[in-house]
Amino acid sequence: MDWLGLKARLLAMGNARLTGEGAEPYISASTAGPGAGSGGSIFFSTGRGRVRLALGEESPVEVEHRGGGRAVLRNGGLIVEGVLEPVALHCPRQAYITVTSGCIYRCRYCEVPEVAAGRKTVEQIEEMVAAIADRIDAISLTSGVLASVEEEEEYVTAVVRRLSRFGIPIGVSIFPREGTADRLYNLGVAEVKFNVEAATGDLFASMCPGLDWEMVWQELRRSVDLFGRGHVFSNLIIGLGEDDREVEECIGALCETGVIPVIRPLNPAGELSSYARPNADRLLRIYGIHARLLRKAGLDPGMSLTMCPACTGCDLVPGRDGPL
Repeated sequence: MDWLGLKARLLAMGNARLTGEGAEPYISASTAGPGAGSGGSIFFSTGRGRVRLALGEESPVEVEHRGGGRAVLRNGGLIVEGVLEPVALHCPRQAYITVTSGCIYRCRYCEVPEVAAGRKTVEQIEEMVAAIADRIDAISLTSGVLASVEEEEEYVTAVVRRLSRFGIPIGVSIFPREGTADRLYNLGVAEVKFNVEAATGDLFASMCPGLDWEMVWQELRRSVDLFGRGHVFSNLIIGLGEDDREVEECIGALCETGVIPVIRPLNPAGELSSYARPNADRLLRIYGIHARLLRKAGLDPGMSLTMCPACTGCDLVPGRDGPL
């Protein structure tokens, strides 16, 4: 089976109909990321890799749950046997927690501002992790912005302090300000993800009004000095209007810096609901660029401990879904 080609096609479609036996332990709901505000998602795995599929009644992809996690994926004449992976918190083998849902910023591709703003207490988050600590390998924290970037960081760092008692690697993805990387490193955070989001500064300014692209790059560079090459990540969304040359330049700049790019297919939502998801051919073409530039920089996502590169459900990941 060509897992890479299959996953590219599934990511291009983005969703699946779930049929068969009840599957509640295998369904994840999201308040951040590509699934924010959706009706949930599943993680289908074949042993070669995993893919996250949002649940959609009209999808041409069917995943039949046969009980106990055993599942069959069907699309046209294709039939693939696999499993539904149990979700710890948001994804398999991780406590991936959105600290604050909702956001004061209005990135045009994002559903988070439309999610009712709320914030988990430090005590709630500690209890959530404690309930599953014996079946996770990582804790990953992400967050919207409830009041300000500064206040959000202060709150997330309070969460990190409380969770450090578990002795599990912690990854953090928040919007950075001056010195964010240093403060997270000094708390014992294992990895960070600060998102450039778009392939160019002009596109970022159009998509994320009010946010500072250069600040993201500044803190990414500092993060590599602190956390080490390969333990710093950055989302790059494909489908915002960039061309492949711009994608290659952005991937190259991230890799040369020591940052592992997370290549994320656009989930058409928010103001971009009329946009199209990138097709499978483009995802595979960019995967080739991504793998080549990672090799050149000596970076391997397969060594990551936390967050998206450790999960791989939403993206094609060189070193995990296929060779570097």
